[in-house]
Parts: sequence; structure tokens; C-alpha cells
Amino acid sequence: MPQLPSPYDPPFLFKNGHVSTVYYGLFRKIDGLAQERERLELPDGDFMDLDWSYAMARSNKVVILLHGLEGHGQRPYITGSAKQLNGGGFDCCAVNLRGCSGETNRLYRSYHSGATEDLHAVVQHILETKKYSDIYVKGFSLGGNMALKYAGESKSLPTALKGIVAVSVPCDLYSSLRALLRIENALYASRFKKHLVAKLRAKQKLFPKLIPNSDIEKIKTLKDFDDIYTSRAHGFKDALDYYAQCSSLQFLKNIHIPSLIINARNDSFLGPECYPVQEAEANRKIYLEMPAYGGHVGFFDANNIAYTEKRALKFLSELQ
Repeated sequence: MPQLPSPYDPPFLFKNGHVSTVYYGLFRKIDGLAQERERLELPDGDFMDLDWSYAMARSNKVVILLHGLEGHGQRPYITGSAKQLNGGGFDCCAVNLRGCSGETNRLYRSYHSGATEDLHAVVQHILETKKYSDIYVKGFSLGGNMALKYAGESKSLPTALKGIVAVSVPCDLYSSLRALLRIENALYASRFKKHLVAKLRAKQKLFPKLIPNSDIEKIKTLKDFDDIYTSRAHGFKDALDYYAQCSSLQFLKNIHIPSLIINARNDSFLGPECYPVQEAEANRKIYLEMPAYGGHVGFFDANNIAYTEKRALKFLSELQ
């Protein structure tokens, strides 16, 4: 489906992509959301923690929320989404990917952009509860890439999976990596690397032989982290192999459930290849919206409700 026109037009200050990104990343606060935590034991002996929130009335619809790189289930973009969706009649299951709930996960591996086996485990868990007839996924950044890859790589998705919303998606991981390594993004990249290395040092205590100090000291960039840890821990040859295998761009042509992608044109985290215009034009199930503004997982709007939160609720509600 050709790209959709976008009505999003924020106040002047938030037309700056960096202002939008930083404000919603560091300063936004969400009140009034109650979450209940459940630990999901995974088939390989690891775990993920799920943070549930519920609509006022009993619902047979649930949205799985997937955070971005170094996010978790209490980030404002997750809790803001959950609050808006709960108010619209959807229950929400906010996934804390492996190692992201405040506790180091048990295995040498952790999470990454293409770990769709973990999303599948959450979907299967929800199906086993027999509470929900309709399942949706809303993913942000890394989580958006994971959601789209999941929808496009399998020929037999669960019939209960009805639709996807993906926000600020690095559809081409290497293109996004190159963008993050630009000078304008140095502070973001440094912050991500700091958090990733801190987690790696915590994991080193469990696996000292697999994660020697000499390897950690070699990590100067985000690509180094993926070369030294992500690729080794998850069975890829190197960082470039990881990016090639896990980018959702190549799977978009196979998606057969309605999927809304919202990528701001002024998102400094996304390179040119992260705007899948041709793929959307070739697949009537892909709805591509590229607002001029919004930054990376920003999209400031009135009443402390992000534009993408309103847009996602409208899109998913119309799929009923």
C-alpha cells in the first residue's frame, strides 16, 4: 500500500528531532498505570518478565508491547502506550526482553533485534491462557524490527495475531548503525554503549571465561559490541552477519497481516534504507506513515499522549 499522509504537526519546539527524542526519552512521566508482573520461563531455561495492565472492562484483546534497545516495561513510551490502549479496551502485556527487567538473565545469550523466538514464546504463552481471541503487537525501534521480522519470516502465524504497529523502526540494522555512528548522534551512541557494557560486566560474573576483560576493553563503538558479544552469543559470524540476517526489511514482502509502520523523516537514528517505501507499495498489508517530525520514539502531542499512541489505538481499533 502506498505511504499514508500524516496529519502530525507538533508545536514548533518539537519539530526539532533531537528535542522530541530527548524529551520523550528522559523527561516524560506517566502516572496512573497499574502493572502486574509475571515471570515467563523459557524453553531454554532462561526467563523474561512480563508487565501486565488491563482495560476497565474484561477484554478478549491484548497488545504485546516490545521496547527498544536497553529499554524495559516501565519506559514512558511503553507505559504511555499501555495506558492509552487500556483506555481503548485493550489489555497490554509489556515484555521485558532478556536481561531488561532489572535482573541479569541466566544464559550467556541475551536479547537482540531479531530474537523472534522470544516474541513467539510470549504469543504462545498468551494463547495457552485461552483468555484472548485477538493478539496484536506494538514494537518500538528494536522491538518494532523484531515484530515485523516475526510477522514476515513465518508462513504459519497464529490466527489470533491480527495486526502490528511498529514505531521508529530500524528496518535495515546496518543503515541504522551507520546513522547512530554519525557525530550528531555521539551522545546517544555513547549512552547506549555505556548501558550495554555495564550489563556485559554483570554477565561477566556468570561467564568469566566467555567474557574476558580484554574483550570488554575492545568495545569502543556499538558495532564493536555487536562484533564482540551480540554475534558470538547468538550464533552470527560477526556484526555485519547479524545485521544482514535480522533486518526486518527483507521480510516485509511476506507480511500478510495489517502492519502500520511510523518512521519520522527527522529520526536521526534511521538511515535512508530504513524507510521502506518500495516494500510498502508492493504489499497492501503494509501501511507506511512517514511524518516530517517526531524524532526517534518521540512524537510529542497534547495532553501527554504521544501521536503514535493515538494513531496505534485508532489503527488497531479499526481492525476489529
